[in-house]
Amino acid sequence: MASKSGRTPQHTDPNSRQARIAEMRRAEKARERRNKAIAITVSSAVVVGLVGFGAWVLIDQKQTEQRKQEAAEQLRKEAEEIRKQPVQGEQLWDAKKLGRNHVETPVKYEMNPPVGGDHHPRWMNCNGDVYKTPLPEVNAVHSLEHGAVWVTYNEKAAPADVDKLAATVGKTPYTLMSPVKEQTGSIMLSAWGKQLTVDSADDPRVKQFFTKYVQGEQTPEPGAACTNGLAAK
Repeated sequence: MASKSGRTPQHTDPNSRQARIAEMRRAEKARERRNKAIAITVSSAVVVGLVGFGAWVLIDQKQTEQRKQEAAEQLRKEAEEIRKQPVQGEQLWDAKKLGRNHVETPVKYEMNPPVGGDHHPRWMNCNGDVYKTPLPEVNAVHSLEHGAVWVTYNEKAAPADVDKLAATVGKTPYTLMSPVKEQTGSIMLSAWGKQLTVDSADDPRVKQFFTKYVQGEQTPEPGAACTNGLAAK
């Protein structure tokens, strides 16, 4: 029967409508599968990247540590070789003949600066200490007994050399530095029973003396303290 408008009503085929709905659902599921696959792929890539970065960091840290160990071992070997060689021009005293008694009376030393002998019970702090004024010899000698190297200078030393030596002492445990006006050489390095005179801080024997005698084999009391002693007044 025709409608009042004269048009025949259009009836939707139920089967066709259901087919479209089913197709839409299939398309939606396909999109979900694609999105899931993309998410899994991206996540996997991120995980792989993180794992790879983590592995690289670990490998780099291991290699860095290995390089440090190799460098330290190389320095140790070089130091051992230096210690085996005599220091050219150094003066030596028989350590067994240098007194080691603790005294609180003045001591007359046969060398200046002294390299050993009876000394005061308190040592000068020698943990890289740089003193601007002369030190009591009896306290500085006690530092030598503990394995310190004592760097001394007079007015003949160039200011640049004094500064350079002060920088070296300042970063080297078991060392101390002070002026000694009456010494014969412009720059002198002393350890227990050992002494070296140089004209420049750049003299290669300075490094050799430090390497050989800071806590060296000549030390009567290796490992004894270089702190908690006498400080500058």
